[in-house]
Amino acid sequence: MGFVYRTASPSEYLAITGYGINDVKLAKKAWIAPGQRCTRFDISPVNYTFEVQAMSAEKLPFVLPAVFTIGPRADDEECLLRYAKLISPHDKLSHHVNELVEGVIEGETRVLAASMTMEEIFRGTKSFKQAVFENVQLELNQFGLIIYNANVKQLVDVPGHEYFSYLGQKTQQEAVNQAKVDVAEARMKGEVGAKQREGTTRQNAAKVDAETKVYTVKRQGEGAKEEARVKAEVKVFENEREAEVAAANSELAMKKAGWEQQARVAEVEAAKAVAIRDAELQVEVERRNAARQTEKLKAEHLSKAVVDYEMKVQQANWELYNRQKAAEARLFEQEKEAEARRASAEAAFFARQREAEAELFAKQKEAEGLAAMGEAQSAYLSAMLGALGGSYGALRDYLMISSGVYQEMARINADAIKGLEPKISVWSSGTDGEAGNASGGGAMKEMAGVYKMLPPLLTTVHEQTGMLPPAWMGTLTDRPSTSS
Repeated sequence: MGFVYRTASPSEYLAITGYGINDVKLAKKAWIAPGQRCTRFDISPVNYTFEVQAMSAEKLPFVLPAVFTIGPRADDEECLLRYAKLISPHDKLSHHVNELVEGVIEGETRVLAASMTMEEIFRGTKSFKQAVFENVQLELNQFGLIIYNANVKQLVDVPGHEYFSYLGQKTQQEAVNQAKVDVAEARMKGEVGAKQREGTTRQNAAKVDAETKVYTVKRQGEGAKEEARVKAEVKVFENEREAEVAAANSELAMKKAGWEQQARVAEVEAAKAVAIRDAELQVEVERRNAARQTEKLKAEHLSKAVVDYEMKVQQANWELYNRQKAAEARLFEQEKEAEARRASAEAAFFARQREAEAELFAKQKEAEGLAAMGEAQSAYLSAMLGALGGSYGALRDYLMISSGVYQEMARINADAIKGLEPKISVWSSGTDGEAGNASGGGAMKEMAGVYKMLPPLLTTVHEQTGMLPPAWMGTLTDRPSTSS
């Protein structure tokens, strides 16, 4: 065979090996000498579509749909040589090449996802996709391949896990809450504007009176606006916490269901194995029974001595066989019971470990909730203190009234003297003669008696509860109360 002239199409290269060539020679056209071998390979890129299943640092699974356009690096001769040696013998669309590319992409994606939390992956989707692109390209360089284009689609949930669904519901609920706040603010601005217009109209008739009313309306509007803002922030915070608790409860329930399913499958497998062994032993027994019936028929045509001898031999063999099979059955059942106990112990240990982790997570969230509640109460008390002019006494009285402390004190005192003979104290600043003539003094003496009774009454309250009367009612003296 003589020289042969070979050419390649625009998207192909010739890989020549053999006589006179140390390794591999690449060319678009060449004379092929005897002792040389020429192979054409295509360098056009190919689309590979995958759905990579990965797991985040919190062990939350997700699916990453992606389409990669991959082909040999045409502008680098060294990369073309690697491609010609490693990939070109196989079809670009073959199962081998597809598994190679898919393995590289899945491996790098899973390694990168395992080092990031689900929140980092979701919020930094662009940087995550870029990191996957760069890591995959580093691995493909050793095969002479380059990624011409990578289209990574939106992250989706694995069936049975609705993390992104719940996250979307949370975002939607936050938007609805924010819209409600905006509507409330717009309504407030409209009401304030209407009041301002009304004040301006009245100002033309009575300037001084109109300015006073406008100032009053403005102050009321500012107070209402601040109250609406605080309530809206508290409501948004409560909704966020409830969404997180619901997501944690859902994940825990799914994990518990998976563990219970594994334990039940192990129990069913053990029971089925015992039943299969029992069936095998029953078949062997039936076969032995058939053989015994055959020997019985033979014995009818032989002498009684031979029959007795053979029956004794068969009976001994049968008892020995039964004892052997019974021992094997007991050994098999003991092995299966040991395996079942070991699997149950492992499942129980795993369940206890998960329960401990869930309890720790719940305690952390409960601590965060208590801290947030403390901050909200602190802000509420600061606002109330400012509204009351910085008076701690007035703030204390307001809180005790609103929380029903006085009513509870009255109830406790009433329960304490229930069923007892009460000791009635009567105070009077007059003499016995004046008390005897009370009927002739008129109603003013009765009113005077009530006002004279207040100081000793407040003294008794102070002695029993330690509370002092408000400043506008006066102060107590050191004079003890008189009781009878």
